[in-house]
Amino acid sequence: MVTVLRPEQVRERYGKLFCQGFFTMVDEQNGVAQIVEKCVSRGPVEWDTVNRKRAGGILKEIRSEGVTITMDTIIGESPIRFGPVSSELGGQGICSLKVDGDRVTTKWMGLAGATVGIGACIPQCEDVIETIYPDDFKIGGAHYAEVEIITPKMIRVVIGVDDTDTKEKGASWVTMMRLGRECPIGRYLDHKIIQLNPKAPNKTTNCCSTAVAFAVRPDEVKDLIEYAKEFLSKNTYSSETVMTVFKGLRIPERLEQFGWDAKHILFEVGDALKVAEECNVDVVEITGSKGTIGAVAAIGCFDMGLRSAGVPEDFECP
Repeated sequence: MVTVLRPEQVRERYGKLFCQGFFTMVDEQNGVAQIVEKCVSRGPVEWDTVNRKRAGGILKEIRSEGVTITMDTIIGESPIRFGPVSSELGGQGICSLKVDGDRVTTKWMGLAGATVGIGACIPQCEDVIETIYPDDFKIGGAHYAEVEIITPKMIRVVIGVDDTDTKEKGASWVTMMRLGRECPIGRYLDHKIIQLNPKAPNKTTNCCSTAVAFAVRPDEVKDLIEYAKEFLSKNTYSSETVMTVFKGLRIPERLEQFGWDAKHILFEVGDALKVAEECNVDVVEITGSKGTIGAVAAIGCFDMGLRSAGVPEDFECP
């Protein structure tokens, strides 16, 4: 027998705690997923990050920034390895993730104080559908606990754009920041400014494109794209604006290479269209076509970290 609790029932049982966001994006074609968790303080974020990394399980990479944890995982299962230090340090980890229709179930294990995080804190987040507890579940102290947390299935959508401004008016990075923050569909994840080839003859000043990413349910993708198209149509100053769309968690290597090369090579629109077709990137002309190169490159550079904002010379060894 098990007990199934919704977030409001968990709050009633344990009191209001600290999880501000918990959602799961899946990329079934590549067999991977990404879990994003937001807390109110850096302390739990840092402790959870270190302990989950130590435990392993299905985690491939985990990183924290401020009060947010981002976990890259496989879709599947893998045993937790708390290790010999667990009796002194406690521990926490994730051992499985499975997709069932429009739901994602993650299985968590915790020792001692870590049982509070997986048994009371995350399960009361409004993003959670419900949590499954075994009948012998106990929280805190020296207890060991397992729970299954069920969330809606979501996917990542990255939207790139270039050429929304002129030499007199506008800035593409500002337009896309507004798009990300004002969009009522899904969860706004991130915003990137992509430095491109500063020698491009048709640039405004800095020669940058930009992109934003969202976590959305599969049935929201069409509405998100239509919202972005309408937003850009209303807010662009240029007659050459192009929007690109990519769905998934892994940017293809061919697309990443194009994005990096666009920082020092002058491509033609046809080159960008070919790469977009090969890498499942949708290209949408908003007011013209010249922004195609930068909009495709924006997708390619989205997951490059600091490299997205620089040119090759910035990263050459001295």
